[in-house]
Amino acid sequence: MRSWLFEQKNRVGGYGLLLFLFALPLLGMAEELKVGAACFEKYEKLLQGKRVALVCNHTSRVGERMLYDTLRERGVKLVRLFTPEHGLEGIADAGERVRSLKSRKDFPEIVSLYDHNKRLPLDKLKGIDIVLFDLQDVGVRCYTYISTMHYVMEACAQSNVPFMVLDRPNPNGHFVDGTVLELKYKSFVGMHPVPWVHGLTVGEYARMIVGEEWLGESLKLQLTVIPCEGYTHRTRYVPPVAPSPNLPNLLSILLYPSLAFFEGTTQSVGRGTDYPFQVVGSPKNVAEGFAFVPESRLGAKQPPFMGDTCYGINLTHEGLDSLYTNPRIRLNYLIEMRKRCTGRYFIKFFDQLAGTSALRIALEQGKTESEIRESWLPALARFKKVRKKYLLYEDFE
Repeated sequence: MRSWLFEQKNRVGGYGLLLFLFALPLLGMAEELKVGAACFEKYEKLLQGKRVALVCNHTSRVGERMLYDTLRERGVKLVRLFTPEHGLEGIADAGERVRSLKSRKDFPEIVSLYDHNKRLPLDKLKGIDIVLFDLQDVGVRCYTYISTMHYVMEACAQSNVPFMVLDRPNPNGHFVDGTVLELKYKSFVGMHPVPWVHGLTVGEYARMIVGEEWLGESLKLQLTVIPCEGYTHRTRYVPPVAPSPNLPNLLSILLYPSLAFFEGTTQSVGRGTDYPFQVVGSPKNVAEGFAFVPESRLGAKQPPFMGDTCYGINLTHEGLDSLYTNPRIRLNYLIEMRKRCTGRYFIKFFDQLAGTSALRIALEQGKTESEIRESWLPALARFKKVRKKYLLYEDFE
């Protein structure tokens, strides 16, 4: 099977070169990078004789092979799979309800955690001795894999079932930025008082959830994290497969911290095009310059403004190097598109997504990017002090 990166090399210029830059640090060469799931010697003995459940999807792999197949071949008694948003194969639309599947000959039971209330039913932990978690996150607070992790951790704590994270690098783990969530805006797209870009791997994030008692003071969890090898928070990591259907390449992943805010506006982020999270536009913008037309396709069956011409900005030529060397949320995109929008710009979801009303109010007041960023500094400084307690890898600062 050819890698996702190979398939994408002609989508945005320069991806062929990235085949050789899979895990280069910002300065110098990295030792060979191994994800936690590939470090069998660190956790395989802990699974012997146990009935195991795995939180997984299409990103849960070691090399070209799915982890659940590898574990079963190595003698692990894998009895149940739990799947997050987008389902096991990673092709369901954003927000689309994913139903559980009955047992199949080639799979154990598959339980969707993106069905009715997104929680893990406690009865699905009966007879389970340990739960493994192996998903590729992208390091932005609204990305729901970490919310799914929280709910699974909560269920494990309630059921006295150990929880193990097989850690993976964070492709946006080289910086911390943005609004820190206010708890009154807590939701599935933001459950914890962390910045929009938190700079943590899922393993480090799990350590923070436990350490800060975000599961509740009365709940205790036996947590184990199997760390990556050869990774630091300065590593340029390219996920080998798309983490979700509308993040098809590295450019979309690196732009996601800036463009995901547009999900709370009347603008399209290019779902239903060849360039999701690399373009922004709307039919109600000033009809000039770059244009695109969203269409129904796998992972975006009914995208916003399907069949309509959207006018906006094209970011497909943004340089990957500049996104790494000047890592920050690019608020100028939000500011520019608000000026080009001829009608309503923000929708109610924006404040929930941002985790605060302050960002929307600042944008409505015409504050500059530097003024808005200045307002983030005190909360970011407090978070960074807390974050340091849970780091497993050399940091970028």
